[in-house]
This record gives sequence, C-alpha cells and structure tokens, in this order.
Amino acid sequence: MALTHLNEHGEASMVDISQKPATLRTAEAYAAIKMKASTLEMIMDGTAPKGDVLACARIAGIMAAKRTADLIPLCHPIALTHISVEFEPEGPEIIKITTRTACHHSTGVEMEALCAASLAALTIYDMCKAVDRGMEIINIGLLKKSGGLSGDYEKGRS
Repeated sequence: MALTHLNEHGEASMVDISQKPATLRTAEAYAAIKMKASTLEMIMDGTAPKGDVLACARIAGIMAAKRTADLIPLCHPIALTHISVEFEPEGPEIIKITTRTACHHSTGVEMEALCAASLAALTIYDMCKAVDRGMEIINIGLLKKSGGLSGDYEKGRS
C-alpha cells in the first residue's frame, strides 16, 4: 500500500479529497495516564491545588480536537459535529481517557480523537505535576473508526 501523504516525487503532500463523497465519519480513541494513588484520589476528590483537573482536561481535549489541523501538518480542517472526552479510573493509579469524534466529511476523524485524548492526558499531567512529577502517559491509541472507503476498524479485530 502506498503512503497517501507523499506525492509522485516522494514529497510530503496533503491528500486530495475533493472527489471523495462526504459521509458520516466517527472515531473513538483512548489514552491512559499512570500516577500515584494519592494523586488519583486528589483528582477524583476535586482537591487539586490548580482546581478541577478533569473539567480542565475535558476542555483541553475538546479544543485539541477542534484544532488538530493546526497541530498536525497534513491533516485537513474538519467541522466536527461531535466531540466527547470521558474519564474513568482504572485501579488505584490509572485514569483512562476515552474520546469520541464525529462529522459528515470526505475524510476521517481519527486524528481528532487521538489529538483530544493526548491533550487531555497532557493537561492532567500539567495540572498535577507539582504533586506528582512521576506521572506517565502510558498508552494512546485508536479504539475504533467508521465511515470512509477504508471501512470500519475496531482494535483487536482484523
């Protein structure tokens, strides 16, 4: 399979999507951030010195999804019709972040979902680094996507 972001001369190029039909495109991505149990407890209790960590991380994720084309050089600007950012503790030391994006467009929204998950995790780190510099963003990935010529994808299924 040829890389779509290279032209015939091997140079970086934005993919021409002008002839592709607009269809419903969705994506779901995740990130996980590991921290001290006391840091997770502080976040969940809402007692972090900088304020409501998850509210700030949710807004950062939404803003990141909306600005993905400004951050990743060859991404197309997309008018997203849905963005969600959810948080769930996994055990005593991990917060799992799940993001969902959707639009009617001629290109997918995977990068927007991934960007949202990444920035939400980075925001949690930023808001809590004064109490836990050892936090680690341990996973970022695509869970599923739908729409487009390449068809549907779900992690763990071929």
